[in-house]
Amino acid sequence: MKDPVCGMDVDPAKAAASSVHQGQTYYFCAKGCKAAFDKDPARYVRQAGHSGHGSHDHGGHGSLGH
Repeated sequence: MKDPVCGMDVDPAKAAASSVHQGQTYYFCAKGCKAAFDKDPARYVRQAGHSGHGSHDHGGHGSLGH
């Protein structure tokens, strides 16, 4: 699966965090990505095409607490 915030591959069994939005579970590589998602989930759901499998490069990934 892909982290909807940063696009990194995430193994759900080893994910640093997860969130449920509109019945869909999203998995994150780091707690910083979860925090960004939780602030505005609709932003990342749109980017992911509602599947949680989107990818993008937001450049500031290191600043999210990795």
